[in-house]
Amino acid sequence: MKFLHRFWPEYLPVNKTERTRASIGAFVGILLAAVATNYFVLSDEAFPFLIAPIGASAVLLFAIPSSPLAQPWSILGGNVISAFVGVSSYLLVNNLMLACALAVGVSILLMFALRCLHPPGGAVALTAVIGGSAIHNLGFQFIWMPVAVNSLILLITALLYNNLTKRPYPHSKLVYKGAIGTNDLKPGERFAFKPEDLDYVLKQYNQVMDVSRDDLEGILRQTEMHAYRRKFGEFTCEDIMSKDVITVEFGTPLEEAWALLRNHNIKALPVLDKAKRVIGIVTQIDFMDKANLNVYPDIKTKLIEFIKATTTSHSSKAEVVGQIMSSPAVTSFQEMHVIGLVPLMSQNGVHHIPIVDKERRLSGIVTQSDLVTVLFA
Repeated sequence: MKFLHRFWPEYLPVNKTERTRASIGAFVGILLAAVATNYFVLSDEAFPFLIAPIGASAVLLFAIPSSPLAQPWSILGGNVISAFVGVSSYLLVNNLMLACALAVGVSILLMFALRCLHPPGGAVALTAVIGGSAIHNLGFQFIWMPVAVNSLILLITALLYNNLTKRPYPHSKLVYKGAIGTNDLKPGERFAFKPEDLDYVLKQYNQVMDVSRDDLEGILRQTEMHAYRRKFGEFTCEDIMSKDVITVEFGTPLEEAWALLRNHNIKALPVLDKAKRVIGIVTQIDFMDKANLNVYPDIKTKLIEFIKATTTSHSSKAEVVGQIMSSPAVTSFQEMHVIGLVPLMSQNGVHHIPIVDKERRLSGIVTQSDLVTVLFA
């Protein structure tokens, strides 16, 4: 029974919404490919308007669009190259069984070499060999019609449908950028595994994975964050935030906002609208940046001139908070676990995070000091 249990597939952790989304996408993609090919491309009824392997392509493009095997070059290159190999094998090899084996084997070899590995490509190659007279009569025309046409229409549908349903496609490879002018790691990555660690392990694994490298790295980092949450207990932002928050509005004069920062010995002021929702944040750094403090001996004079209100009716410089604030502000919900603030601060380079309730109204603020204190405790 233990041996037989190995054959039982694992549960796929995908909710009903995603399953429905993928199913509808495949339905739409295949329908459009069939209709468009049959009514707008075909000039001869002898042409098959669909080939079976396109159904397998649809599974990849709509159910797992982030897979390296489902990217645009994979479907176009993989299917077209395999079609060429399949037709060539049928025409050049007299033994049908040998032609089938060569078609699939050579297709895989070429797809690896050209970086367009696409599992349905093997089925396309095999279809070219054993597809019957309707396929054989097409010869090399089979490559573009129906293979290339079917693949292209399905790809265009996937591009539109996946992005409209909030599944970015094609999958963009994340390029890591360290600190400006350096190769340094982000703060949140200095004590975790490094990208080169993952590269080393994948090289040792030496097998094709149906998940992109950066998605895999993201999953592992989220696993780390979940483990931190479990270790640190259930502290939420609401537990550690400062609730007595000094705030300003869009139209608050710069002179008044600067006075609030100095008098209360704070470094940031959330900017609220009339409904108490956070629309931005203004920090001491914002004042320094907008005051154009390029020459150090002139800092005090420049800052005073920048903050001071203009007495004339027109001004070329900023006069109110809304003109220099950072917007939109990086915020967090009060129910969020404190560990979730670590990547928010480190990746966005912020030291203060306004905390909002379910209606996005300000309820507090968390600083780096607050976070360090609770992690130390």
